[in-house]
Parts: sequence; structure tokens; C-alpha cells
Amino acid sequence: MRIAVFGDVHGNRFALEAVAQDIERHAPDAWVNLGDQVFGGADPAGAWQLQQQLKSGYGVLEVRGNTDERLGHPLTATTQKREMLAWLHAVLPEGAGAAVASLPTRVTLADGAVMAAHGTPDSAWEYLLRDGKAWASDDLVRERLGDTGAARMVIVGHSHLEHVRQLGDLTVVNAGAVSRQKDGSPLARWVLLEGEGQGWNVTFRRVPYDVEAAARWAEEHAHKGEKEAAQLRTGQSRKH
Repeated sequence: MRIAVFGDVHGNRFALEAVAQDIERHAPDAWVNLGDQVFGGADPAGAWQLQQQLKSGYGVLEVRGNTDERLGHPLTATTQKREMLAWLHAVLPEGAGAAVASLPTRVTLADGAVMAAHGTPDSAWEYLLRDGKAWASDDLVRERLGDTGAARMVIVGHSHLEHVRQLGDLTVVNAGAVSRQKDGSPLARWVLLEGEGQGWNVTFRRVPYDVEAAARWAEEHAHKGEKEAAQLRTGQSRKH
């Protein structure tokens, strides 16, 4: 079985278009979207529409990301990221925020051999493989995983950093991100899983796309578009 896994699109239609085309060339049996679908500034409405088209065409399985949860919360005076969320609600189709906020935190496929989540199986917010600015210990990863049942492969997103870890007979993978890279390369990311039952192979894919077009869209249209554009161009997050 061949499973394409992507996530952390963060509203970047340009990057997702390139990733989708690359996935289609590999003709997987199943697609999985790890969440954080639209919280970003490179045409989030277009990114939403494309993800809906992929879901309709390929039956993409989806899980809820932490920013997806944000989109389901009512806006109040104390809401974090309020201005960004207000802008997103204005540009996205009605109901898009509620739809992503209602997704499950985990899905399984391949008769339970593969489990996918955004953060951990039970939380869209908790990092599975990171401990502050370092990689988490094996014991901490096991604690965060809990009971994974028949799974032999667990794949997550959230940290935007590619990683693979072997814990006994369980392989744990972070798929990286379609957008908002943090390692210095702006290339979009996805993962191809191939196998069945006990044996699975992991291929990390990196895909070039028109970063400059995405950055210009952000500068011209997005809330805090200059910050978004800088991260897209450099592959590094900027805190300010």
C-alpha cells in the first residue's frame, strides 16, 4: 500500500498545488492531511478550495490541527491571534472554520497499521517529537503516544521539522510541512509511506514551488503579510 501524507498547508495555495501534483505522479492508494489547513497568508481561500477538491477526488483522510481548532472558537476581546482569525473568517467560505475545527485528532488506515495525527494522537497542540528546542527522548515520545494499538507507523506534523524515529517495532515520523518552513529551506514537504502489515518504508519528499508568487500574494493581501512573505522566502520563522 502507498500512502501520501501532507500537512501544515497553512493557507499556501501555491505550495499545495506543487505538492498535489507531485503526489499525483506517485499514484498513492490513500491520501492523508495532517491539519493546519488554512491558517496562513498565501491565498488561504484558494488553499481551502484545493483541499476540498483533493478530498472529493481522492477521499483524503483529515485530522485536526491546532490552528484548525482556533478557527472554531468564537472571537472575543481576549482571543489569541484575533486579528488574523478575523481576516481568515472574512476571506474563507462560510463554514470552513467550523469544518476544520470539527475534525478528529487521529485517523487510522491500512487495517490499523498506520496512525496519523497532527500533534499527538490525543492533542492537536502537544508536540510528539519535540521537547522545547530539542528532540524529545524516546521515553517522552512513548508517554505522549499512549496506546497505539495495532499501529506499526505513526506519522504527525505540527513541528514543521522532518524526523523519523524507531521505537522497537513502531516507526514514528514527522512529515514536515507544506508551508511555513523553519529549517532554512523554503521547499514544500510531504511523505510517501509504502508497505503493509509489519513492514513500512518512509520517503521524505521536498518539492520546489513558486515561492516568490506566494510571498507577493501575502504582501499584497494577507494580515501581517510582510512577516508571512519573509518566512516563505527564507524558510525561517521570524519572531516579532
